[in-house]
Amino acid sequence: MSRTPARLARLNHLAPIMFALAATLAACEPGRSTASLAAEEATVGTPLVMLINNPPIGSRTTVGIGDTLKLEAASATKRGRNFRWTSSNTAVARVNAQGVVIASAVGSATIAATSNTRTDRWYVDVGAAVATIALSPDSVVAAPGTTTQLTVVLAAANGSVITGRRVTFRSVNTAVATVVDGGAVKTIAAGTTSIVVAAGNISRNVLVRSAIATPPTTPPTSPPTTPPTGGALGLNASLGGRAIFPADNPWNTPIDGAAVDPNSAQIIANIGLTKSFHPDFGANWNGGPFGIPYYVVSGTQPGVSVTFDYDDESDHAPYPIPANAPIEGGASSTGDRHVIIVDRDNWKVYELFYAFPKPNGSWHAGSGAIFDLKSNALRPAGWTSADAAGLPILPGLVRYDEVSAGNIPHALRFTVSRTQRAYLPPARHWASSSTDPLRPPMGMRVRLKASVNISGYPASAQVILRALKKYGMFVADNGSDWFVTGTADARWNDNEINTLKAIKGSDFEVVKMTGIVK
Repeated sequence: MSRTPARLARLNHLAPIMFALAATLAACEPGRSTASLAAEEATVGTPLVMLINNPPIGSRTTVGIGDTLKLEAASATKRGRNFRWTSSNTAVARVNAQGVVIASAVGSATIAATSNTRTDRWYVDVGAAVATIALSPDSVVAAPGTTTQLTVVLAAANGSVITGRRVTFRSVNTAVATVVDGGAVKTIAAGTTSIVVAAGNISRNVLVRSAIATPPTTPPTSPPTTPPTGGALGLNASLGGRAIFPADNPWNTPIDGAAVDPNSAQIIANIGLTKSFHPDFGANWNGGPFGIPYYVVSGTQPGVSVTFDYDDESDHAPYPIPANAPIEGGASSTGDRHVIIVDRDNWKVYELFYAFPKPNGSWHAGSGAIFDLKSNALRPAGWTSADAAGLPILPGLVRYDEVSAGNIPHALRFTVSRTQRAYLPPARHWASSSTDPLRPPMGMRVRLKASVNISGYPASAQVILRALKKYGMFVADNGSDWFVTGTADARWNDNEINTLKAIKGSDFEVVKMTGIVK
């Protein structure tokens, strides 16, 4: 895939030229000879990139390291040669005899153009260089006459968000689509074009396809609602393609055509534009499989008593936990210690958080939840579950049986390190004190952008990536950023699964949020 590496390659190609250009620009200070000015102008020529042309006299402009801008003094003739250009801080920004400023270090400088009769001044603030441009959406498919707003987030090399910089927009073919300052794209006629979005020395293209939508020729089919005869039992057993929850449940609802949230770019930037997508499951780590296992039992499995730390938000009933039930992380784990039991015949799932077996056969857990997999019923408002968001865990797992069958027909589950004090149904619970609206609430849904090329990934990884494009994934818990959860299963091919780490945070977008609870 050609994303950030390609942009960096283009910048690396330009870097020697820009540095050579900067080295030849001597500030035109008092006492410099006309001959030296002429020689300087001949050497400099025209800059490769102009960030801003002719900002108003007396204005303050913010640029990044390596950016250039062109200043024009009042009544200038012959490209400003009748003015003497100076910088108050040449370590931060230098200016040549044509009024071209190159920013070279973080700080502030005053640029002056002095003639016999007047002095014009501009104020330049230099910040970190723009390293990445995140766009939401990064492609537009719309009927003619539709207006789509682009949201742009600029970030430095360390991932910090940059504000106050000028962003320019340009349509390659205005007969197909136009764009105005601010990023509103309007499709004009059927066809394909690109919108070039630029900031500093970085640019990105937004692909625009304008066409009249046609409905699909055949409706999608729903998974079977009854289990296959003699369904499998045991550790990570195949569920035989049976649907977890009804077809109209949010977990099973495609969102590839849903609108993008207006704050998507900022929220994604807060989670981490350059952070890698991370499969938190596999066949071998620290001597064995890792992830969250589940165990399938029959309807005759005896139930056992479970006590809870969060007793008032846990479901009280016998839990059909066998003596050999697997615990996330193993029997000696100090982590979340989830236990997930699927009742194949009654089609329910029993989930525990921080679960410990007791000598008498009963269990103690932090919290527990029971979900009827034939129902759309949610937890009571404000209740947790075995997951911080009050969601079930099972439907969000990357499972080996589905990946090997070539299709994941549901959303997945992932974690972020910082959430807000809010939740979005089907989530029912928050786990944060922050009211920052640009942090993700529990239950927020993201999807892999349609423009991400997945053709080069192994077949198993493509199954997961297709699901992320069609169904997305829910924020379910606080944890490491962009960690998606799957089963602890020795059958995984870790080399194939680990290719998913090439996906970055900037490859995702937030699905429009409605009904948020705070």
